[in-house]
Amino acid sequence: MFAKDIGIDLGTANVLIYVKGQGIVLNEPSVVAIDAETKKPLAVGSEAREMLGRTPGSVLAIRPMKDGVIADFEVTEVMLNHFIRKINGKSFLSRPRILICCPSNITQVEKNAIKEAAERTGAKKVFIEEEPKVAAIGAGMDISKPSGNMVIDIGGGTTDIAILSLGGIVTSSSIKIAGNVFDADIMKYIKDKYKLLIGDRTAEEIKLTIGTVYAGNKKEKMEVRGRDLVTGLPHSITVCSEEVEEALRESVYIIIHTAKNVLEKTPPELAADIIDKGIVVTGGGALIDGFDQLLAHELKVPVFVAESPLTCVAEGTGVLLDNISLLEK
Repeated sequence: MFAKDIGIDLGTANVLIYVKGQGIVLNEPSVVAIDAETKKPLAVGSEAREMLGRTPGSVLAIRPMKDGVIADFEVTEVMLNHFIRKINGKSFLSRPRILICCPSNITQVEKNAIKEAAERTGAKKVFIEEEPKVAAIGAGMDISKPSGNMVIDIGGGTTDIAILSLGGIVTSSSIKIAGNVFDADIMKYIKDKYKLLIGDRTAEEIKLTIGTVYAGNKKEKMEVRGRDLVTGLPHSITVCSEEVEEALRESVYIIIHTAKNVLEKTPPELAADIIDKGIVVTGGGALIDGFDQLLAHELKVPVFVAESPLTCVAEGTGVLLDNISLLEK
């Protein structure tokens, strides 16, 4: 049994694992359910996600990753161990080499924590790469040449915006506004407007089903159930796409403003390349209706959504694992 090379996209919302020669073998939510008293894990991944917002007092459903970095070290270690065991990533005799991705502007301490969590799962060697770079590779961009490429990776915890050239990041910015903040925006909007409390999962469902960020793009309605704040009883209302656009507007414009700042700091030659090639959007946020149109409208540059935005980072780790000698340098 030879050691496997494993690429991990350790996301705030989902963990994806790529095994060299096999492709993406695991895609599960980064949630762990633990016993509140003994701290023993009860469920990990999809099974634990089903429990979010529905657990009795003795069970805690935890998201150990927050804003792309580790918020709870022990639980992250439990989660990684569980996933690596699930894919038979380490056998009795072999220890895998692991490539793991992190947001672009995190501190050395946060980077070390991610590296240590991977090392403690029994890895022989751990490589850390920055997410926007790996996402760009996974989206099929050739970043090895001396020309500018721009990627906007809208994940669950962070949005990473980077300009890449010659295989590295020229300018980048990472902000803590992404999928999870969008969900919170929808929850707050419905609470303020309708006095109705809804959970994270309902908010996410609204975002994916009828959500749009480009005004007038989508005109759909959806019935939403929650708890009425006035009567305290279950209640249902109808929400439409225009309201979701209004709820998300402020956060979306912060992302656009950050993208403008990154473009302003870009050397003119690379900026000229980006006008030719356009910007590629990756990550789960790219799936929200109208995001590409709004970015193109505001940044005056063509914008394309990657072919499979959710798996770009994991597929990028696959490309890098095939060239692992370059990482070892």
